[in-house]
Amino acid sequence: MLDIKLIRENPNKVKEGLKKKGMEFDLDYLLALDEKRRKKIQEVDDMRARQNALSEEIANARKSERDKNIAESKEIKIKLGNAEFELKALEEEFKELTSKFPNFPLDNVPAGVGEKDNVVLREVGKKPQFSFEPKDHLELGTALDIIDFETGAKVSGADFYYLKNAGAILELALVQYALDLLFKEGFIPCITPDLARSKFYLGTGYMPRGPEAQTYTIEDSDLGLIATAEVTLAGMHADEIMDGGNLPIQYAGYSHCFRRESGSYGKYSKGLYRVHQFTKVEMFVYCRSEDSPKIHEELLGHEEKLWQGLGIPYRVLEMCAGDLGAQAARKFDLEAWMPGRKDWGEVTSTSNTTDYQSRRLGIRYRDTDGKINFVHTLNGTAIATSRAIIAILENYQQEDGSVKIPEVLQKYMGGMKVIIRR
Repeated sequence: MLDIKLIRENPNKVKEGLKKKGMEFDLDYLLALDEKRRKKIQEVDDMRARQNALSEEIANARKSERDKNIAESKEIKIKLGNAEFELKALEEEFKELTSKFPNFPLDNVPAGVGEKDNVVLREVGKKPQFSFEPKDHLELGTALDIIDFETGAKVSGADFYYLKNAGAILELALVQYALDLLFKEGFIPCITPDLARSKFYLGTGYMPRGPEAQTYTIEDSDLGLIATAEVTLAGMHADEIMDGGNLPIQYAGYSHCFRRESGSYGKYSKGLYRVHQFTKVEMFVYCRSEDSPKIHEELLGHEEKLWQGLGIPYRVLEMCAGDLGAQAARKFDLEAWMPGRKDWGEVTSTSNTTDYQSRRLGIRYRDTDGKINFVHTLNGTAIATSRAIIAILENYQQEDGSVKIPEVLQKYMGGMKVIIRR
């Protein structure tokens, strides 16, 4: 949701933003609806004011005047009821339309319509050179008895899995590694609920229906399983006026994440890359508008530090305007080298959503001058364990099928240095 005043005053700029994102939206219809809604609001306000005035006049009028005023009051009451009904319909349509309105790309976002137009900013680390044909993570994990998709399918359905033995310990080690690093950077660790009310997954921009739907909704309730802790972390301060002196506030949220992943994604979707449930540590920041560009770069820096520590080659991409999605005004992806596919695979992203989410969720702050503004919110993946496990297994594999454990994780795994089948 954007500031409707901004949309009214800058329609051409808004149309340009929509064009950059490659999103179809009838802005002229929205503006016409907004004008109609505003006129109806004025009409309702005028009738209410007249009705209040008549109540006072009736109390003080003589009988001859009182009867006339009572008749007028009854007439206004009927007209007001009809106008209020019409206004409610207009408000509901307006709310529905504005909820679908995307955020603007920032001016420094590269132009483009899709993945092919994303810009590679840098590559970091050396790709491993093997003296043997490397295996993919699914073959490695199955042979080591640490990943079990067969039992996951039996118990829960396709694209669910069990992590076993060193696989379970590796996931927990990755979580602890990420939380330790972020705690030292001033983030507040949180373990969030895995369910949220619709207000919060809708407010952050995650739709439960449609071609891009990810949310599993709970029947006969207002709850949905979260696709990311971004939802629950954004909900923490919904409908609040925060103290500007306390900003920025940085959270590191640990949660399970649930995604329908209903589309067809081809050969790269097998194994842990696209699954219905995984564990993630998510960074989420509330800040002033002027601070969000700098904090966005800092979130990317935290992601790079985590992956440099793991010793896995990666590259950083800036998303073009057409590949940002609805919420983001600017976004970076980090892709790790995955020898099993002989290609890069996305492992983290970080987005500046400016005031898009805070307007939808009513999150504001009071500055030192007493002025109240909407906060800016940012999010970033610290570790999505499923994809991190892919990268570790494939980059650290050895010819005998065992896998070395990155040195930074060994202390979280009881000193284990190599994964072998037990």
